[in-house]
Amino acid sequence: MINASDFNVFENQSNFDFKGFLVRIVSQWKLFVISWIIAFAIAYQVNIRKEKIYAIDTTIAIKEQANPFFTANTSLTFNWGGSSDAVQNITSTLTSRSHNELVVEKLDFYINYLRQDKYNMVDAYGEVPFFVKIDKSKGQLLGMNIKIVFVDQKSYRIEIPFENDNVSLFHYKDFSRSSTAVKPAVYERVFKIGERINLPFLSWTLELHDNPGDYINKEFFVSFSDFDGAVGRFRGLNVESDAKGGSLLKLSMQGTNKARMVTYLNATVNVLKSNQLAMKNQFATNTIAFIDSTLIAMEGEIKNNAAELKNFTAGKNVYEIEAGGEQVSKQLLDYDIAKDEVARKLNYYNGLRKYLTNSVDYSKLPAPSVAGIEDPNIVVNVSKLISLSAERSAMAYAVKSEKIFNDFDNQMNAIKSVLLENITTAKQSLQYEMNMIGSKINQSEGAIKKLPSEQQELIKIKRKYDLNDNVYQTFMAKKSEADIVRAANLSDIHFIDTAKDTGGGLIGPKTSINYFIAFFSGLLLPLVILFALFFSNNTIQKIEEISNLTKIPIIGVIGKKLGMSNLAVYEKPKSALSESFRTIRSSLQFLYKKQNVHGSKVLMITSSVGGEGKTFCSMNIATVFAMSDKKTIIVGMDLRKPKLFEDFNVSNDIGLVNHLIGQKTLKEIVQKTHIPFLDIITSGPIPPNPSELIMSDAMTALIQELKKIYDYIILDTPPVGLVSDALEISDFADLSLYIVRQNYTTKDMITVLNNRTKRDELKNVSIIVNGFENKAKYGYGYGYGYGYGNYSSGYLDDEKPQTGIVQKIKTIFKNLKK
Repeated sequence: MINASDFNVFENQSNFDFKGFLVRIVSQWKLFVISWIIAFAIAYQVNIRKEKIYAIDTTIAIKEQANPFFTANTSLTFNWGGSSDAVQNITSTLTSRSHNELVVEKLDFYINYLRQDKYNMVDAYGEVPFFVKIDKSKGQLLGMNIKIVFVDQKSYRIEIPFENDNVSLFHYKDFSRSSTAVKPAVYERVFKIGERINLPFLSWTLELHDNPGDYINKEFFVSFSDFDGAVGRFRGLNVESDAKGGSLLKLSMQGTNKARMVTYLNATVNVLKSNQLAMKNQFATNTIAFIDSTLIAMEGEIKNNAAELKNFTAGKNVYEIEAGGEQVSKQLLDYDIAKDEVARKLNYYNGLRKYLTNSVDYSKLPAPSVAGIEDPNIVVNVSKLISLSAERSAMAYAVKSEKIFNDFDNQMNAIKSVLLENITTAKQSLQYEMNMIGSKINQSEGAIKKLPSEQQELIKIKRKYDLNDNVYQTFMAKKSEADIVRAANLSDIHFIDTAKDTGGGLIGPKTSINYFIAFFSGLLLPLVILFALFFSNNTIQKIEEISNLTKIPIIGVIGKKLGMSNLAVYEKPKSALSESFRTIRSSLQFLYKKQNVHGSKVLMITSSVGGEGKTFCSMNIATVFAMSDKKTIIVGMDLRKPKLFEDFNVSNDIGLVNHLIGQKTLKEIVQKTHIPFLDIITSGPIPPNPSELIMSDAMTALIQELKKIYDYIILDTPPVGLVSDALEISDFADLSLYIVRQNYTTKDMITVLNNRTKRDELKNVSIIVNGFENKAKYGYGYGYGYGYGNYSSGYLDDEKPQTGIVQKIKTIFKNLKK
């Protein structure tokens, strides 16, 4: 009877067999060879298909450049600010979206030039013999390869495979998208080189380079990328500070096309230099713009003053009219000039206060010196405010940290507060100076009133003209100085080494690494598979494992059957397999003698599950007894799945079942075999109640009858681990043989056997190891080929027989698993 303790899988578990695992690895060397062949083949394909990767770099220096025309004698005072954190700002700018947008836009790097390589479509920038100029106001075909085939020296053909009736377009003028309808077909058309193409999905002019080379009948491709996507590809620019100097930056890129990277690296530095110089000149540019707007307004006044003076002096002797008033007129002009200077300062302060109060962008403030203000507090703070404002705007796309922007805002607010206080103090002083000048002007005007009316009128007209002319000349001088300063200004960024293709720069693919990975992958994968199979394999592998799991003796070891027939002893009596059965016969005879069994002897043969070789062992043990001239009979006790009759070529129409139910006599169910002294009783028809028949009195009577006739009675029983029939039969047996098959019987079944023997359900049990192969020579022996089929299917799920290619495939997978 089956007990829950029969399935105690934790009893007598053995440790990991490292030696056995090592032998398993050696025995499966072919699996490692196959794994390496596959791994190296994959690595080879990856190496030959993968595009080569290159690295190009350039080095720049950041150093504040002094303006050679900016000296102490220059009437315009500019403060350019410092460069303490210029390196960090430039690093952020180089990787910013706004900067890279300018570079991509300048180079038209959203246009891709391609050619078909052996395995891939590769970037052919710098190799193609042509370039295209697109109309940015028109939509261009987005994301599709346009094939270019040069028909002759003056014409080319484009081919576009349209798969759908609608295609996407991209407008590079405003970076918008649209779509247009097309006919799903291959569009082909020939155009002249230099001809303007204006199609619904394409608008360009194709031109040849100066030295196009051999291009007739050659195929090239052009495609258009999304602008943001193109910019994103180049934002991966790597910027590193040189360890040799904090003001040195190394710019590098990696890619498949060296020409494109060289062009981009040099262009990104030149755009940076241009923008940095423009920012550096912002102060002077603002000043020049302010002066220009002032001069434009003053030119009209000067023209009107000159016309008025000309009309007044027409037909008059100017010298006679001026006589006596020259000194007063000159003195008044000096006062007017002084008053205008103070007024310009006050106007600047008022404008600056208004600007600071109402604006947040201070990058366009003019220099204070344009109004004659030389107060260092005002000049320095306005310069700092402009520098910080321009710097903050430049970092808008490069930096996402709110803290950094808050720091800028706090600095600018602090400078604004200081400037507003300085403005209040300066205006008070200027207002006092304005009052003093006004008093002097009143005194001079009182003296002029004593002169003749005609002389007064002339002084009045000349006064306006001379004042405006003086102011105009002053502003012109300041503008000239600002122009000179701006023109002579130098960028703080300059090349140390420009990017250049020197023929090297190859960094990938790492073919050696790929082969290195292939080697270890080819080694590791089968190793892991074998380890998993070995570790999860709970079947009996070695005889020592049985000895460690049970005290039941092992009386025989049967090797692997190589032939097709199960009657191995009869067909090859001199084989090693036959000798192993003869050894078992001798051991059985010793056990019978030890048990004091005389006369007829009953031997029961069973196992844990089907497929372990019970019937195979039953036939051959019976054969060795018969070949020793002992009357022997095999009784097919497996009433659930009859199988014994197949190898003896006898009928199973009648058998044990017919006798047990009283249909046939013993003589009628016994059948002769072609082996002398060996008879057989097949099981007969499959009954609905096999256990009840075996337990019947008829079964007891049958055994007694057989003992009178035969020397040896071999009972071929069902598996004891699946059904209880064998337990009922064990009472008839003098000895029981338990078949254990290498790499088939699980260790848990030995535990079940131990429990059954402890409960005396099986008596006088010995073990036979079946299908054994020497692991030191052959491994663990996964293939047996006994020829008796899937025995266990009679008790478990039935499997349909597989033949032909299906069986071959199954065999291959089975071998791989082993």
